[in-house]
Amino acid sequence: MSGFLQQLVEGLSAGAIYAGLALALVLIYRFTGIVNFAQGELAMFSAFLAWQCVESGLPFWLALPVTLAVSFAGGMLIERVVIRPVEGGAELTLVIVTVGLFFFVNAAAGWIWSYQVKAFPNPFPDGALRAGGVSAGYGSLGVIAVVAVVMGLLYLMFRYTRIGLAMRAVACNPASARLVGIRVGAVLALGWGLAALVGAVSGVLSAPLLFLEPNMMGGVLIYAFAAATLGGFDSPGGALAGGLIVGVAETLAGAYVDFIGTELKIGVPLAIILGVLLLRPQGLFGTAAVERV
Repeated sequence: MSGFLQQLVEGLSAGAIYAGLALALVLIYRFTGIVNFAQGELAMFSAFLAWQCVESGLPFWLALPVTLAVSFAGGMLIERVVIRPVEGGAELTLVIVTVGLFFFVNAAAGWIWSYQVKAFPNPFPDGALRAGGVSAGYGSLGVIAVVAVVMGLLYLMFRYTRIGLAMRAVACNPASARLVGIRVGAVLALGWGLAALVGAVSGVLSAPLLFLEPNMMGGVLIYAFAAATLGGFDSPGGALAGGLIVGVAETLAGAYVDFIGTELKIGVPLAIILGVLLLRPQGLFGTAAVERV
């Protein structure tokens, strides 16, 4: 039993990272209807920014807010310069733009910092809490705590602030929001900025576990897509639940299904995506699209 609980703790830690990146995907989809294939690379670039700040002498917990601020501004800039010119275009056009952004950001990171693997400092202390034969590392607990704080702050913003109300209005009906005086363009840019910020948290938390290099978020993005698909691309809460479920499912499958092991764990999120699309395309917490004919 203790072995199962140990795997559960590790799955929740990994799932928290997946949930953060999945939430970034959901935020952009809610506001613009775009599935951002470059979200993982933006998170990776933010992780490099945090590493550069630490290498320049800043303490990690000071480098983190600097990185988040730059990531937020960068997300807004991308929406204004790259996305807005093709806003409202064909779905294939938007897919091509985000895929192109994926390769551009990856190449830019390799050009600036090289493709050599770098060690990212772990912001959490060594050691673990132990109870009943189960140990929870301070790193795992720290990851879960940071993601929980970010989710809580986003909930409070969307629920209790005027900016959050405006963002919810734009997400529900941009045309009606524009008629009541909401600056839809500014809100969309703000949505991209928030998504970049949340993705940056996921990237920075992933870097100590994966080692820092330009391709590090490729696998994480697949898990995040599975989390968003499972929870529902229009449900921020679903992204959180989906990330935790995917993290636990991946960890348990790797530990207890012999033919999967550590080599085929990447098949778990792919199987989840396929199963959800076949059985419940809107996800567990999403809403089904209804069209009048």
